[in-house]
Amino acid sequence: AQTLLRIYPERLLRISIMSHATSHSDTFVIDNLPPIEQLPQRDFSVVPELNYPERLNCAIELLDRALDIAGDIAGADRVLFYATDRNWTYGEMLSRVNRIAHVLTAELGLEPGNRVLLRGPNTPEMAAVWFAVVKAGGICVTTMPLLRRVELEYVINKAKISHALCDSRWTEEFVDAASNAGLERWMEFNGDSANGLDRRCEAQPDAFDGIDTHAEDPVLIGFTSGTTGTAKATIHTHRDVMAICDCFPRYVLKPGADDIFTGTPPFGFTFGLGALLLFPIRFGASIALVEKPGLSELLSTVERHRATICFTSPTAYRASLGELDKYDISSLEKCVSAGETLPLPTFESWRERTGIKIIDGIGATELLHIFISSSEDEIRPGATGKVVPGYQAKVVDESGNEVAPGTIGLLAVRGPTGCRYLSDKRQAKYVQNGWNLTGDAYYMDEDGYFWFHARADDMIISGGYNISGIEVERVLLGHAAVQECAVVGVPDQERGMLVKAFVILKDNSQAGEQMVKQLQDYVKSEIAPYKYPRAVDFVASLPRTETGKLQRFKLR
Repeated sequence: AQTLLRIYPERLLRISIMSHATSHSDTFVIDNLPPIEQLPQRDFSVVPELNYPERLNCAIELLDRALDIAGDIAGADRVLFYATDRNWTYGEMLSRVNRIAHVLTAELGLEPGNRVLLRGPNTPEMAAVWFAVVKAGGICVTTMPLLRRVELEYVINKAKISHALCDSRWTEEFVDAASNAGLERWMEFNGDSANGLDRRCEAQPDAFDGIDTHAEDPVLIGFTSGTTGTAKATIHTHRDVMAICDCFPRYVLKPGADDIFTGTPPFGFTFGLGALLLFPIRFGASIALVEKPGLSELLSTVERHRATICFTSPTAYRASLGELDKYDISSLEKCVSAGETLPLPTFESWRERTGIKIIDGIGATELLHIFISSSEDEIRPGATGKVVPGYQAKVVDESGNEVAPGTIGLLAVRGPTGCRYLSDKRQAKYVQNGWNLTGDAYYMDEDGYFWFHARADDMIISGGYNISGIEVERVLLGHAAVQECAVVGVPDQERGMLVKAFVILKDNSQAGEQMVKQLQDYVKSEIAPYKYPRAVDFVASLPRTETGKLQRFKLR
């Protein structure tokens, strides 16, 4: 029994939740967890911080406990959010969260286990509704602000959304989606409506005890960004939320209470939820939110609020290089990149201009946040990093057997978080023998560093050669004329697949056959000649998800 509990805690806990331990009266999500034999193995014994109690509400553990900490770290008067109109303290945030929780339960009839869709940009109000839903025992389904009606309808129907809270400035697409899906219990926030959430909060008390949830009760459903097709709904628990706060940030990022976080990923992207909401609160830090997307907004926010830690995508770091002279970002001490692989030329250019080594990392919506990375003093340029304490990782062949160091294979990960798709047959492909197979091709060196090779489904097989489009992209980005690029394999009768590059030039007037040959010759001079792009298209933009991830399947 002890051995089973150690190896299969997820499976046994699921049985417990399905019987009497859960606080959820609405058990739709629990009832639609994957079959027991397809659940990932999870281990909470690797680092001491993961030893959480059986009853756990992560909103109480994060926000309420932040005020229990000594005042010199995170007292009620300490600034939590530096926002556009005014600053919010930790105390003000807790008060607003409690009032919203009362509105949800008393006026909207929220019951534990109900799914609540959240829509809006990164604002203190958006953060407050997230914590309020969690504290009231609901399950947050935070969406990207730019989702259209059809996409919102898909989320509402897939997750069987019962309630919604929408920023008053982002209701246009949502109203039609809610109407078409039959969603009636919703309310606006961050506005002046007489029936809106803000007005209704005024009559509510500023104390709310919170629901006594089980640590394994589902707390959020994160929808994947759809880089490979239909978005999948991933289920995460209160324990998962706490685990990501106590692994990557504690052991790799190492923030302090005096840090000011900023960045671009939205809360609807689990990368952004952790980076710009959960992590800073866990360590009593402050947050300078960037409400509107764009480099100028990000850089000006760093300058205005003297931010010390920045989270954004590799593409944003590269694009920022040409704008750095316009802003004072000298306050920055740490920069984190995730969402897609960090090209070595971008890492080197950023370090040359700022003196900062970008902390690279790989995470997944399925595992909630980053599980491979390295702190600044352990960074090996070009490598993603080592396994984050709390996790295990290995490289395996197609049969699941671990391969020798230096051998390219599939990345397999397990730890305190893992993949649980909501009623989705793709679960059996992602989790095998208890390990999460991320779909990435990697190799591990003798020192335990993991090196990204390609997405497994992005591997190009041309003329009998296996070619990584990512590798070709890295080389092209080193050419002085290239701003951005993407490389994919396209069908070819003679070679099976053809290496094709889509290139955005810094100066589009240079586009033409001469530039094509120049780029091809450059690639041949840097890596094996058979890898060069035999076709090159000059384009004005590349297809990306709202989180900034490149959609190579659209290019294919």
